[in-house]
Amino acid sequence: MSTENEGTAVPPAPSAPPVPVDAPAASTPQASEAGAPTTPIPPVPPHASGGAQGPELVHAGPAPAYASAEGGAQQAASGAPQHHGPGPEGAWPPPQSPGTPLYADGGAGGAGGAWGSGYQQPAPKPKNGRGGLVAAVLVAALVAGGLGGGLGYTLAKDNDNGSSTTLSASDSGGSVKRDAGTVAGVAQKALPSTVTIEAESTSGEGGTGTGFVFDTQGHIVTNNHVVADAVDGGKLSATFPNGKKYDAEVVGHAQGYDVAVIKLKNAPSDLKPLTLGNSDQVAVGDSTIAIGAPFGLSNTVTTGIISAKDRPVASSDGSGSNASYMSALQTDASINPGNSGGPLLDAQGNVIGINSAIQSTSGGGLGGTSQSGSIGLGFAIPINQAKYVAQQLIQTGKPVYAKIGASVSLEDSTGGAKITTEGAGGSDPVEAGGPAAKAGLKPGDVITKLDDHVIDSGPTLIGEIWTHKPGDKVKITYERSGKTHTVDLTLGARTGDS
Repeated sequence: MSTENEGTAVPPAPSAPPVPVDAPAASTPQASEAGAPTTPIPPVPPHASGGAQGPELVHAGPAPAYASAEGGAQQAASGAPQHHGPGPEGAWPPPQSPGTPLYADGGAGGAGGAWGSGYQQPAPKPKNGRGGLVAAVLVAALVAGGLGGGLGYTLAKDNDNGSSTTLSASDSGGSVKRDAGTVAGVAQKALPSTVTIEAESTSGEGGTGTGFVFDTQGHIVTNNHVVADAVDGGKLSATFPNGKKYDAEVVGHAQGYDVAVIKLKNAPSDLKPLTLGNSDQVAVGDSTIAIGAPFGLSNTVTTGIISAKDRPVASSDGSGSNASYMSALQTDASINPGNSGGPLLDAQGNVIGINSAIQSTSGGGLGGTSQSGSIGLGFAIPINQAKYVAQQLIQTGKPVYAKIGASVSLEDSTGGAKITTEGAGGSDPVEAGGPAAKAGLKPGDVITKLDDHVIDSGPTLIGEIWTHKPGDKVKITYERSGKTHTVDLTLGARTGDS
């Protein structure tokens, strides 16, 4: 499925949700004549796995788009857009295809695809230099009139000695107590540690997004597409709900994961990091609370539930250069452009994900003539994955991606992820001496499962691989010449986005 980031228009969903493990196997997709590259991240297929046109997605952040286990697959000779995976010679990420979804935040994310929460790209900043989404000003006039009077009556009887009594209603409802487990209690605790981020490029363009306090040193976690404009010499700031605003700088960013870390300059000494939960223990139906700046309305709180887990999502920021993949948490909490990078909390106030993209029925993006909004299909990066990425960015400034060392097709399919016959830039589709080669995988093999997770396409495989760390051992199930095989594989590593 492809989505839009909060802020940019998203292309149609690339694939349907993974089928149940016991579901009948779908037919093996045909390999493209030209094959698919191995290294760069390819754009998301324009249609769902089953061939049906999916709704358009908008990002709360950048939209992922490729299906290669290593970061991309080459475009089919039939004319489908080319996608480049993280092959040894291929550039990464590859150009975005017309079908690539967009992020869902207008400053908290960009337009993206249904592989994550929707996000739209922010509109160009005005000449005065102020960028991001321009929030609508809501004005309400309340006019009330009436008569107030005390209700009383006098009891006059022969035996009451002329006494009278006046009765009046109480004017106090008692004190209001908000327990820690209530939405109000969670919001009261989490809001002071959530910031609204404004990013501006050297040309004056930019947008608004969201982030949250990661540690006491001033590190803030957000989406890559939220801060992308400020990476090369731009301006970046973070504003807390109390109105205090701090300049910030990008510490590191990962396009493929759509995660970034910024650091406050002259950070205050009383920062309170949000508590990180365990996204692996999240269950469908669990309550969720999202905090962000939808359409520039900072410190907005919305609620919902976990609608699905392990939802394959590929999204892009619409620029044609950034793509990301995730095995996302799906929620129906309202997420709109500007929510990207904000925390998705559980009922106890623990961060379980980073809001990144939404699916939308609108064709407009934050940078287009119209802007998409929430239809109850939002996507968040699981916090277990985001935590690992953030720690790598803080330590080294560069992301580290797990890989199998093979290029897979990005074509629409429900039969699995097919290893291509040609790699990016003429490189080998199976990296010599890489994890896939050591496990005995060959071009033409169709990967159908990774551990217990069903793989229905290349993008699904990539998103699933990236939930692991380099060095992790996984079980790969694949089909060759009509027969099913299973092998153990130790994931390799690739550093950086290029």
